[in-house]
Amino acid sequence: MINIRRASAIGAAVTATACAAVALAPAAVAAEPAAQRATAAPKAAAAQYNGVCGSGYAVVNSAQIGSKGSVFLTYNSATGKNCVVTIRTNPGTAVHMTASLGFASPTTRVTDTGYFTTYAGPVYLDARGLCVTWRGEISGEVAGKNGTNCGTLAANR
Repeated sequence: MINIRRASAIGAAVTATACAAVALAPAAVAAEPAAQRATAAPKAAAAQYNGVCGSGYAVVNSAQIGSKGSVFLTYNSATGKNCVVTIRTNPGTAVHMTASLGFASPTTRVTDTGYFTTYAGPVYLDARGLCVTWRGEISGEVAGKNGTNCGTLAANR
């Protein structure tokens, strides 16, 4: 009989503790400032470089194209070539996309444009020691930079 009373007392204590925890939980959430809850919303994930330029290419610059994706400028120090690829954050139905790479002077541009499900490009240009212009476009939204990447990776920082 004593064991039953002990078990009942332990069960009652556990139940009381659990009820108290449940009762206090909504108060703790309500006490959190609204500003903190608002800033805790998840950000749209940026597209990640997919390595499509090939081995030896490292990302030297990138730009987010709104929430639609990103454009990546890569460089291969062994070959002296730059490569640009535009990548969608959420691949799906084919949309108009562009990957473009060129020089401001002399005017030279290589472009891959069309309707793609995942990425546009890669496009390549031998650019050792030269400044390049690069851009990407997804469904009318554009990002990139003009003449900011010159020569080596060290010069771009």
